[in-house]
Amino acid sequence: MVISEDQKWPIPQSVTEIEHYMKQRVGLGISFDLNLRKLKILNTDVHIYSVSGLCDTRFLIELIEELVEINDHEKRSADVFKIIENRLVNQSVLPIYTLSDLVTFLFSGQTAVVIDGADRAFIVDVRNYPGRTPQEPDTEKVVRGARDGFVENIIMNTALIRRRIRDERLRFELIRVGKRSKTDVAITYLEDVADPDLLNIIRKEINEINIDGIPMADKTIEEFIIKQGFNPYPRIRYTERADVAAAHILEGHVIIVCDTSPSVIITPATFFHHLQHAEEFRESPAMGTFVRWTRFLGVFTSIFLTPLWLLFVLEPSLLPEKLSFIGPNAQTNIPIIVQLFLADFGIEFLRIAAIHTPSPLSTAMGLIAAVLIGQIAISVGLFVPEVILYTAVAGIGTFTTPSYELSIANKIARLSLMLLVSFFHTAGFVIGSTLFFIFLVSMRALNTPYFWPFLPFEPKAILHIIFRRAIPGSVLRPSIVHPRNRYRQNPKE
Repeated sequence: MVISEDQKWPIPQSVTEIEHYMKQRVGLGISFDLNLRKLKILNTDVHIYSVSGLCDTRFLIELIEELVEINDHEKRSADVFKIIENRLVNQSVLPIYTLSDLVTFLFSGQTAVVIDGADRAFIVDVRNYPGRTPQEPDTEKVVRGARDGFVENIIMNTALIRRRIRDERLRFELIRVGKRSKTDVAITYLEDVADPDLLNIIRKEINEINIDGIPMADKTIEEFIIKQGFNPYPRIRYTERADVAAAHILEGHVIIVCDTSPSVIITPATFFHHLQHAEEFRESPAMGTFVRWTRFLGVFTSIFLTPLWLLFVLEPSLLPEKLSFIGPNAQTNIPIIVQLFLADFGIEFLRIAAIHTPSPLSTAMGLIAAVLIGQIAISVGLFVPEVILYTAVAGIGTFTTPSYELSIANKIARLSLMLLVSFFHTAGFVIGSTLFFIFLVSMRALNTPYFWPFLPFEPKAILHIIFRRAIPGSVLRPSIVHPRNRYRQNPKE
């Protein structure tokens, strides 16, 4: 039997033909993790296919025991097909009719039960994916709040969301992406709240993905639906926190959950969505506002501090007399712009090295770099002390940015501004800052203005950005997501 990949052939009624197909096309007998258990139930051949490591062996054994006991309690003349269907003791049993579905479900971790003489097979959900338990994400830690986070298992991730939103209108639309990987991707939204146009765009973009596999999971999905190119600024937001994802779903956002990834995609996302953090909403409004302002200051510092300081070094006349101390107090043979770039790249080297260094060693490496290398570089005249100071402050501002992707993009913007200042001085800073602002304003993410609510201007939304409002005062959902139901707190309900 020769079967084309592009055709969905019906399941043969002979288990021998199915076994031949599994050996010829799927690797039965070659791949050690692909298992076949043959049973004889009331003189009828029954084959059970499973994949080691993706199935819960205990449930599989219980299933086989239940089927074997049929021989002891049923008559030979009974309807074997109906009896076996009733004895599949599981809450999820799905009949399928094509070989392609059988293989897809099998490699998703489910068990296939094939009965000789039947035109269908049964898929029994006994999945038990390998993975870790939910724990607090390293990049989104809070002082007070939930400690569970997403993992690499889509079933567990959807359960974490469902636990927080027990609404009958919460939807998880499953789409399989990748001709070979067939990765599960779930579009998550509230049916009566989410914007239908946004949903249609996301469905269309995901369904049109034509690739053999997405081993990089959500990042690959992002590049297909956003078409990022070389634009460094993120136009979707990632989160590994289930409470953050649930909060955005309730606002009217659409979440994309991808199997094998511990983070989910939040759409749409503006520049200011990347500056939010769960810590602000776990504290009182006053404390949350203070933390937010501090974070805004850190982000501003990460972009403009070193270009401004370089401008004052190159144009000392711009400084008032009381601030004349700003600038290098020692002479050096290396241009300041070169020192700034070396120091910035040095911090980037440390960041990359810390990622690839085991945790017990990374702390020691950081101490060596900060204490020895920095001090020695100053002593030998490679850097002036002010370069280390301002670069370090700008680096700290980078680390205060909640979004990792945004922090790297801001660093690229800072380096570009420093280059313009070094060549054109004041004009370079003014023109560079203007172009930077125009660039952010002109961006759109899934037809959403990136710099909302400042452009287009929306005063009430701006107040929500500047101040952390109390939850009882947040009656309306953000207009940027175009919710079908704008009221979060409706007294009529």
